[in-house]
Amino acid sequence: MCDVCGCHSHGHDHGHDHGHGHGHDHQHDQPAGNEALIVDINRSLFAANDAMARSNREHFDADGVITVNLISSPGSGKTTLLEHTIDRLGSEIAIGVIEGDIETERDAQRIRAKGVPAIQLTTGGACHLDASMIHRAYHQLQKEAGGDRLDLVVIENVGNLVCPATFDLGEHQRIVLVSVPEGPDKPAKYPKAFTSSQVFLITKTDLLPYFDFPVEEATREALVLNPALKVMAFSSTTGEGFDAWLEHLRHLVNRRRTQSERV
Repeated sequence: MCDVCGCHSHGHDHGHDHGHGHGHDHQHDQPAGNEALIVDINRSLFAANDAMARSNREHFDADGVITVNLISSPGSGKTTLLEHTIDRLGSEIAIGVIEGDIETERDAQRIRAKGVPAIQLTTGGACHLDASMIHRAYHQLQKEAGGDRLDLVVIENVGNLVCPATFDLGEHQRIVLVSVPEGPDKPAKYPKAFTSSQVFLITKTDLLPYFDFPVEEATREALVLNPALKVMAFSSTTGEGFDAWLEHLRHLVNRRRTQSERV
């Protein structure tokens, strides 16, 4: 699955809860031989990533920037969500976007067409972004912004509900998306994505008449995993329910602006 974190080659559980406590669960307390080497390498990998994530967060805080990390399966509507968000908020909030994909610049091109600076990260096979990639991309994004201050940086992670849930990027909030066509069972199947997130977005609700997706069931299962999760359901296409998402972003940005003014 992933050439970087090694999840294809062994059964190691990268247990990383995104409450910014950076502990990791390991399946074997006393591994031996090659298994010990694998575990030691992964411990080093995650320790380095978490150190860089903390540095990223300090950098974002110093710049007065709110950063959110969108994770989902492919096709859930992350880029469409960003396009409609920019259309509605672009005149009041300075937005920058870091796009993550295995290949192509297509998503970044779509965002740039909206007049917003965007950096495309192509992983070449890796199924997630990591903190060092975000560190480099953020500096590139600042250059593309031409020196203008950014209020909000959105990271669109690689389409995957497994590995992105284990890598802290330094974001202030992790946001997990599930679209109606995917079905309501994603919280049960991919619990880490929901226990490590702060917001759960149910997208493409305009398709509810055509799919068996009980919103209440998906919401209930997600809240059992993470009672603090904020849940919103909407359609980016029709705009129904979309204002709640916009208000959430406004609140994050305005709170950060207030904090920056106090410093």
